Amino acid sequence: MFRTALRNVFAHKARLLMTAFAVMLGVTFITGSLVYGDSLNQAATAKATDGYERIAVNVSADADPANGGRPGDLDARTVTALAKLPGVAAAAGRVDGFAAVAGRDGKPLGNGKDALGGNFAPAADGKDPAYRFTEGSGPTANDTIALDEATAAQGNYRTGDTVRVGTNNGAASYRLSGIFRTDGTKLPDGGSLTLFAGATAQKLFLQPGHYANIELTATPGTDVTQLLGRVESVLPKGTSAVTGAQLAQLKASLATSTTNTMSQILVGFAAVALFVATFLISNTFTMLIARRTRELALMRAVGATRKQVRRILLTESLLVGAIASVAGLAVGTGVAALLQTLFASADTPAAPLVLTPTTVIVSMLVGTLLPMVAAWLPIRRAMAIPPVAALSAAEHTAPARPGSLRTGLGTALVLTGTAAVVYGALTTGKDARTVIGLGAALALTGTIGLIPLLSRPVVTLFQPLLTRLAPVHGDLAARNTVRDPRRTGATAAALAIAVTLASGLSVLGASATQYLDRATTHALSADYVVKSVGGQRMTPTTAAPLKKLADATYSPLNQSTGYRLGGSESVLTGVDPATIGKLLRYDVVEGSLGSLAKGQIAVADFKAEEAGWHVGQTLPLERQNDQHGSVTIGAIYQADEQSELTPSITAPDSLVTRYDSAPSTAAVLVATDGGPSRAALAGVTHALGDNPTLSVLDQTEIRAQDSRGIGGQLNVFYALLSMALVIASLGIANTLAMSVLERRKELGTLRALGLDQAGVTRMIRLEALLLGALGASIGTVMGVFLGWALGRTLQENVVGYELVLPWGRLALSVLIALAGALLASLWPARRAARVDIPAATAAQ
Repeated sequence: MFRTALRNVFAHKARLLMTAFAVMLGVTFITGSLVYGDSLNQAATAKATDGYERIAVNVSADADPANGGRPGDLDARTVTALAKLPGVAAAAGRVDGFAAVAGRDGKPLGNGKDALGGNFAPAADGKDPAYRFTEGSGPTANDTIALDEATAAQGNYRTGDTVRVGTNNGAASYRLSGIFRTDGTKLPDGGSLTLFAGATAQKLFLQPGHYANIELTATPGTDVTQLLGRVESVLPKGTSAVTGAQLAQLKASLATSTTNTMSQILVGFAAVALFVATFLISNTFTMLIARRTRELALMRAVGATRKQVRRILLTESLLVGAIASVAGLAVGTGVAALLQTLFASADTPAAPLVLTPTTVIVSMLVGTLLPMVAAWLPIRRAMAIPPVAALSAAEHTAPARPGSLRTGLGTALVLTGTAAVVYGALTTGKDARTVIGLGAALALTGTIGLIPLLSRPVVTLFQPLLTRLAPVHGDLAARNTVRDPRRTGATAAALAIAVTLASGLSVLGASATQYLDRATTHALSADYVVKSVGGQRMTPTTAAPLKKLADATYSPLNQSTGYRLGGSESVLTGVDPATIGKLLRYDVVEGSLGSLAKGQIAVADFKAEEAGWHVGQTLPLERQNDQHGSVTIGAIYQADEQSELTPSITAPDSLVTRYDSAPSTAAVLVATDGGPSRAALAGVTHALGDNPTLSVLDQTEIRAQDSRGIGGQLNVFYALLSMALVIASLGIANTLAMSVLERRKELGTLRALGLDQAGVTRMIRLEALLLGALGASIGTVMGVFLGWALGRTLQENVVGYELVLPWGRLALSVLIALAGALLASLWPARRAARVDIPAATAAQ
């Protein structure tokens, strides 16, 4: 049986080429995803743990709740005591914090969020083992700093240059004393690292004479476990110690959390590609087995059992899958290298490719089993035909009928799935999206089953347009398309899946983008918003320098936590009552915003509804430090619970400072008399001390910043979905190629009756366009429906979210689908046009 299957594979290699290519693409995608993920994980782990072998034991100060969450006590005496322990070669006290380095244009260097600062801690030889200086030396004077090599290169800084550095305590200029290299213990990918003299770093990041942690290096031959025990025996209260190996393991776990998410996304899209490939494979085997009906019947007539013939066909699919899987494994490894190049950034560590045995096994299993699963139904259907009937029939087709089991099951699934999606969209439960996901899966599965039945009315819908463009060729193309509804449906289903996902993502992305744009434009009246780079903490004193601007109106948003108002956990945001109405747009539904000047508070509608509050109500106030008081609600306004600017509870600054001497400033809103301009922006930036830790954004930049993440993610998803589109296009090419092979006599007859080569080519291309239009139209309708349903689940918590139909993107996805179908028809159309007329008309 194996020899027979092998001979059949080589005998039909041209017909199986597209199937093998589809399997190869699917295996390529999943192999590339797994190899890329494993490589990224290994690189992230290596980077995160780089240098920890240098640290024998790390001592850190625990957070002290009684001291405002600040670290406990690790002072110079502790460092000295630890350095004297047996087995300790050196003890280096470390402090660290946020330090943004300004480029020559005043903007922060690096990625912003990982802008770090630390101290230079020289040993007895004057060198710090954590840093290797390539230029200059470590900072020892209070007005000097050292920069990591990448940051210095990005800013084009050299030793002796003046560099402006900002911290949470403000910005200052320093002289660059040296440039260094370091390991992953100090510098994350894409970040920047600034070293200060020890005393300067303590003053900026902690307090004089104190450290956040102490790194111990061991003398050769020292048992680290025993050293850890000796260290723990002398540690002061509020401190803890771990080995460098334990710390490396923790850092590795944190480093791979993000890369694991990316790998899961890639594998998810690989599964979609494989699912689409299933239709192509199943369709190919259906056509192949239909062409070989007499051959299979003859095998059974001469003594082969039904089970033996089934095994031969399954072995053929296994061989095709195995050969394609080997090719996909090789190409997928190359795709992983390409993904590394495409996704390369300062935040992504360089990684050698990692091909694990698990990846090989999974890829080979998927690639070999998928064709067998896809071929099972066509084989089962062929085995149900009696040998005598098969020998006497030229072709056996199973046209879709309204009363068939397939149609009934498909209708039931569509109705059930649609009902589930609508139910999930109209309810507000926490499991609504899960219900929509399950309903979408049922509806999509049912639609795939009904596509053969839908093909005729959809083709009839497009037929007038085709016949108007090409009367003869359009009519022939329409008739040929609906000749075998199941084949047409299976071919269009693959394309419909890809278009459904693309359309759904487009609807969600466009709706979310418009909501963010509208929310920013509507809520913000200020010209500028001042935020901290990297999400670092700002204080009310951050905005104080703006008093120097005579033409500016401003108000910080000072958040204060730990309150219970009327028994409800609450966050108060302090504002300037005199200016906030000019900077934020409050849609007051009850009361007056002027009540802030009277010491009252204004509450967002969702907060008031949740707590059952109303205007005029006086609420008891309690804070974690046992402070008590009361506040009165003076206004209720509409707000989005997810808004970063509009507070849930707005209070006058005087009320907040009464209970909290150190609130955290979320942002500073600024408006200038002349409106936004380059001069106004420069004035605000200069007034804030040209501090690289602060970013001054206008409304356009805020909208771009909010929507940038959505746009970037959508572009990645579209790129991944393109693989499914490629496979679906291959399905169209395969279907048309097999159709041309089956219709050689018909094509020869048409040629003999006067249809020229150009006419045959046009007919085949129109058939491809009909297949593309069928899949694209069904996919677009499904995608918009699912995008609407998922968007409905956001409306409860996202005030102002509305469905947006991105007609441009939807039209583009349809055009891409049609273009893919047209490209897929080039080779089949060329073969059809070159049919030998005498040979074709003489064929039986």
